[in-house]
Amino acid sequence: MPSSAHLGDLLDPRHTVLLTVECQRGVVGPDAALPELARAARSSGALANVARLVAGAHGSGVQVIHAVAERRPDGRGANRNARLFRAAERLPVRQLTGTAAVQVAPPIEVTDEDFVVRRLHGLSPIQGTDVDALLRNLGCRTLVVAGVSANVAIPNAVFDAVNRGYTALVPADAVAGVPSDYTPAMIRHTLALVATVATTDEVLAGFARRGGRLRPE
Repeated sequence: MPSSAHLGDLLDPRHTVLLTVECQRGVVGPDAALPELARAARSSGALANVARLVAGAHGSGVQVIHAVAERRPDGRGANRNARLFRAAERLPVRQLTGTAAVQVAPPIEVTDEDFVVRRLHGLSPIQGTDVDALLRNLGCRTLVVAGVSANVAIPNAVFDAVNRGYTALVPADAVAGVPSDYTPAMIRHTLALVATVATTDEVLAGFARRGGRLRPE
């Protein structure tokens, strides 16, 4: 685990952004399209830890961005070049623009200062969305990535962040995937090679040690 001094340096609120990934009702809510993933996010405590991170970020002046995946009702512009996309079209719960499925799920609280970035295509919360431009304009250096899933979107976000020059930090207990034993293995053997891995409590302690609003230099 990283030292408290190292985390304190990484988590300066002036240069840190918390990115929640696909923590939306249609993915992790009680009536989610993927019940197994939703159960994993809730039973593991990952969703509750994302909510704790968001609350801690709000209290410490850390900017929060919520990345939401959705599609138009007519499906225009959406990917169909992978099994995952084609399967999503047949699910009983679809992530349609303007529906409850694409709202950020409780117990996560969204404030007026948060950004909600919606994407209509692809697998990544960063590639091809507004997230990278927002991070640069905000003066971000460290991107904390939490949410779902450990199978696809979380590693996508971490790799994209590192490729764009940000330091990625992953709170391991605020990430979920399926099957449940896949998540810690993926974090240990893949994400730990390119990102700092910590716990939710360690990240919150890092937020609390430093004060101030994120600002560009």
